[in-house]
Amino acid sequence: MFRFIIAFLFVAVFLILSLPIQGLFFLLGKNPKWKHGIDMASLHIVQWAFKGIELISGAKVTEYGRNNIPTDQPVLFVANHQSFFDVILTYSRMTSLTGYISKDEFAKVPLLPIWMKRLYCLFIDRDDIRQSLQIILTAVDYVKSGVSIFIFPEGTRSRDGQVHEFKKGSFKIAQKTGCPIIPVSIKGTADVFENHFPLLRPHEVTVTYGKPIILSELSDEQRKHIGDHVRDIIVEEA
Repeated sequence: MFRFIIAFLFVAVFLILSLPIQGLFFLLGKNPKWKHGIDMASLHIVQWAFKGIELISGAKVTEYGRNNIPTDQPVLFVANHQSFFDVILTYSRMTSLTGYISKDEFAKVPLLPIWMKRLYCLFIDRDDIRQSLQIILTAVDYVKSGVSIFIFPEGTRSRDGQVHEFKKGSFKIAQKTGCPIIPVSIKGTADVFENHFPLLRPHEVTVTYGKPIILSELSDEQRKHIGDHVRDIIVEEA
């Protein structure tokens, strides 16, 4: 319980004390020449906060296949989803601007959406087909502008440790932009938090980045069932 309380207080203090920074970014952001600098500063500030939470949790993270991530273009990261810590542990290791597609419940958390929107995160209501489509189209625009997107196409966290069916709509981002798909297999994050909520416990976590998947290089059958194809690759590593 001690780790959870410390992590909760750390997040609360960060969100409150960072408000002046947000105000400064808002003012500077009125000049387009500051946009990229503000984006990168936001990335590093939030990564610092996430690394703080990781330190408090005691999680020991090992990455594999990081060299599979292209450095010269945006990509679509596709991962299995076990825990809230999936975002914390992956975002803190991103080397370029990356927006996450999140459930709309997070838009209601006090102060948190301010940072999430600044970092190109999108809030999706999976019960609203029209809104979901608009979010995907916005994500397409982000990729075209050079921002990578990270999705969890299961739609919610897995409660049984299995990798469940991937929703097809998420892959439209790659289909409409031609960007590479990077399969991401995450293992062990549920043992950090969800499996013994509300306790935080140290545990070994592995994050494996698969080789880029280029849709134009796949067979017609693989493109038709792209969700199953990517899921199979992730399951092999999960």
